[in-house]
Amino acid sequence: MSALCDPSGVVGPPGSAPSPKPAAAPPSLSSVMAAVACLALLLGVVCAVDRSNFKTCDQSSFCKRQRNVKPGNSPYRALLDSLQLSQDSMKIQLVNEANKVPLLLEIYGLKGNMTRIRINELNLLKPRYEVPDVLVGDPPTTRLSVMGRDDNSVELSLGEGAHKLILTAKPFRMDLLEGRDLVLSVNSRGLLVFEHLRLKKDSEASKEPESEAEGATEPSESSLPTEHESSESEKSEEAFKEADEAEEEPGSWEETFKTHTDSKINGPTSVGLDFSLPGVENVYGIPEHAENLRLRTTEGGDPYRLYNLDVFQYELYNPMALYGSVPVLLAHNAQRTLGIFWLNAAETWVDITSNTAGKTLFGKMLDYMQGGGETPQTDVRWMSESGIIDVFLLLGPSPKDIFRQYASLTGTQALPPLFALAYHQSRWNYNDEDDVSAVDSGFDEHDIPYDVIWLDIEHADGKRYFTWDPNKFPHPREMLQRLAAKRRKMVSIVDPHIKVDSNFRVHNEIRSRDFYTKTKDGSDYEGWCWPGSAGYPDFTNPEMRAWWSSMFAYDQYEGSMENLYTWNDMNEPSVFNGPEVTMHKDAVHKGGWEHRDVHNLYGLYVQMATALGQVQRSGGVERPFVLSRAFFAGSQRYGAVWTGDNAAEWDHLKISIPMCLSLSLVGISFCGADVGGFFKSPEPELLVRWYQVGAYQPFFRAHAHVDTIRREPWLFGEENKALIRDAIRERYALLPFWYTAFYHSYRTGQPVMRPLWVEYPQDVTTFSIDDQYLLGDALLVHPVTAQGARGIQVYLPGKGEVWYDVRTHQKLHAPQTLYLTVTMSSIPVYQRGGSIVARKERVRRSSDCMQNDPYTLYVALGPQGTAKGDLFVDDGHTYNFETKGQYLHRRFSFSGNTLTASSADPKGSYETSAWIERVVILGAGKPAAVFLKQAGVTETRLDFTHEADTSVLTLRKPAVNIAADWSISLR
Repeated sequence: MSALCDPSGVVGPPGSAPSPKPAAAPPSLSSVMAAVACLALLLGVVCAVDRSNFKTCDQSSFCKRQRNVKPGNSPYRALLDSLQLSQDSMKIQLVNEANKVPLLLEIYGLKGNMTRIRINELNLLKPRYEVPDVLVGDPPTTRLSVMGRDDNSVELSLGEGAHKLILTAKPFRMDLLEGRDLVLSVNSRGLLVFEHLRLKKDSEASKEPESEAEGATEPSESSLPTEHESSESEKSEEAFKEADEAEEEPGSWEETFKTHTDSKINGPTSVGLDFSLPGVENVYGIPEHAENLRLRTTEGGDPYRLYNLDVFQYELYNPMALYGSVPVLLAHNAQRTLGIFWLNAAETWVDITSNTAGKTLFGKMLDYMQGGGETPQTDVRWMSESGIIDVFLLLGPSPKDIFRQYASLTGTQALPPLFALAYHQSRWNYNDEDDVSAVDSGFDEHDIPYDVIWLDIEHADGKRYFTWDPNKFPHPREMLQRLAAKRRKMVSIVDPHIKVDSNFRVHNEIRSRDFYTKTKDGSDYEGWCWPGSAGYPDFTNPEMRAWWSSMFAYDQYEGSMENLYTWNDMNEPSVFNGPEVTMHKDAVHKGGWEHRDVHNLYGLYVQMATALGQVQRSGGVERPFVLSRAFFAGSQRYGAVWTGDNAAEWDHLKISIPMCLSLSLVGISFCGADVGGFFKSPEPELLVRWYQVGAYQPFFRAHAHVDTIRREPWLFGEENKALIRDAIRERYALLPFWYTAFYHSYRTGQPVMRPLWVEYPQDVTTFSIDDQYLLGDALLVHPVTAQGARGIQVYLPGKGEVWYDVRTHQKLHAPQTLYLTVTMSSIPVYQRGGSIVARKERVRRSSDCMQNDPYTLYVALGPQGTAKGDLFVDDGHTYNFETKGQYLHRRFSFSGNTLTASSADPKGSYETSAWIERVVILGAGKPAAVFLKQAGVTETRLDFTHEADTSVLTLRKPAVNIAADWSISLR
């Protein structure tokens, strides 16, 4: 939920009125009443984002300084005489010829076809922040070797594959080649900027000679530029003069935005670097933005911003920051895919430029025919406020290689419990226990399955998290037990702002343990959020995280049970009276680090501590489910995310697809959007279409703002109820497929929901498509997202491939663009020829009730009459699949008119009574007979039907256990 109004009582979006000091006194009764009145006035009122509450690049002093440095010869030079080569790395000094400050460049060749580049100051006044806890471990390295060297360059072999790196000393740049092909260049535009730590000019220490004050070691005499070299560097030195003298500029040591002043004890410390990608026109990633999948160039506008923020009803198609940040960019063309992972948790801006931007396809072809066209190239410039340069180059070359490489660094998507993949019903707020009971019963009365009901902030006692309102929810365990009896779950919200109240145990414990984030003056940081005056636990502190985790124990979180799970909202962190509705950058965390250094990590740490708490409460047996609004690289290891406070508008429905696709490309597969839109009240057509979209997105939750009309699926008439019910039931039928896809993502890092170009990397038609997508490699989904749509265009990729409409079973040949007539019941989904998909088609009230239900296998034959697929089965909620090997991974294969089932992983074993009740073969001719064969059992004949019009063969009741090996022959 976003802030609705400033706590001063002035109606308007957050931050529109002067804010108190961060260590504010507890609010008076009058101010609380004013805030309540403000909220009441806003009920029914929805406004678009007030952009004035959030910075542009020109209002961010470091971004403006960095952008003022224009492309040209770099003032940096590599000192070749300083080169040191060890078994796994190369180190070499860089010197800025404008200010003589030396840097240390480290290059690592990493196993799996990756390269790591680190740049830091050689001599530091104090340590600079290096991001912890994101990498799953120290990446294994490969041996580097020098292949060649001259007076101005050195050539390195990167160990694995055919990649080599050429480092040019003056002006400094690096070129990475595969064979003779230039793959990527670093600092080729001369935009490396590294603002060194310094003492303020008017400080006592700064009166000492600069080199002594900074503890600096001057570069050797031989490394200084000669007279001739100085003249050559004059232009680049002039270009960097403004950056070098940054301490003289406004905003360097203190910066004011609206009513907030940010003190900067370390002065200007930003870092920036450019990367050039020859032959590339398509780049993706760097979520979160309400943007198309394919990123636009940023020339003439703001760069894309990565800075976790609570943005009130965000706008679409702009580069403004949103709730989460993953600093990973993918570049793709028909020859290769590359990735750039910029490991920095500070505010970051990303500029994208292209020499083909704005040119039509005709214009590009004309350039080519006339022989004057440039090779397409995209340039990407990263700019961060603090920290060091620590960047991983993921060299692919295929999209699946990129996902594997990134997963090896930050981990894979956690395997969610099965219920988490089912349907969730939420609202701000279900009023009380009777309301929860009525909604729960309503699903049964209307024969609609659901698994989880959610409680928002009003369930707690005065927004005191880990508590229950004694009047509205006086018997939480009994309420949870009633849900458990129906094999259903509940999620309650636990936000990371803690009500400042001397009678609140959680607050008292955090304060007594000194676990709150501090102000720059050393007092506990306080800001305004839902409870009023609130403290903000320092989640960067491992001791604080361990304590937070302990609070989820059943004897600590009173009223909780094993079927209660958690929602972490507002964890950017959101501070209603803070700058840009978040924490002051000069707030201080454990170890003395400023909030500016760690900001984008805060939400990851909250979700990490919450997930660990859920694991610990079960003694390490049960898998957690935690939804988080804020996220960073590595958040995939801890649960799900959603696209935040969207609106009941058609464009918001449409944008949910590329937003989730962007997240999936950077490791976060468990993504969804609030079905129906959080703000406003959707018309029935929009609501139905949103359910149809949500049923085919990884996280499937309906959620709504407190002032919207009630939206339970049965409240919009019988016809719409039936359409919504069909969409939800379709989700439940496909749960075996979803669960298996998530298992693959957990094992390999491959995204569950993926753009078409991931599976068809050489098909240029797919590169900009973001209104349709693939689930795994088997199902193509093109939801209807336009109001009043009577038809849509669907692109079916794959030369020589076939696709089957999952409803009509019509066989379609690819590649082609198909015009499909649609009605309100249409959810266009196609199964790929050559795939086998498992479904469960009996209607139950929840996923847990389906555990032993039988399976139906849909075998879609490819052009050669073959197909393959798999199925993962375990208990759906524990870690026993890892710790005890209690799982089944089944492989299905159709070839030579025979369907076989075997184990894909003999290490796993799991007992289940689930069986196969039906096999549907798409694209099959009519056999004379069908026989089932099992080891040690007499061959049996199966009944079947064949539909000649659609070439669909249905085999009835093979009645074999899902764990058994068998074969079915068509004769």
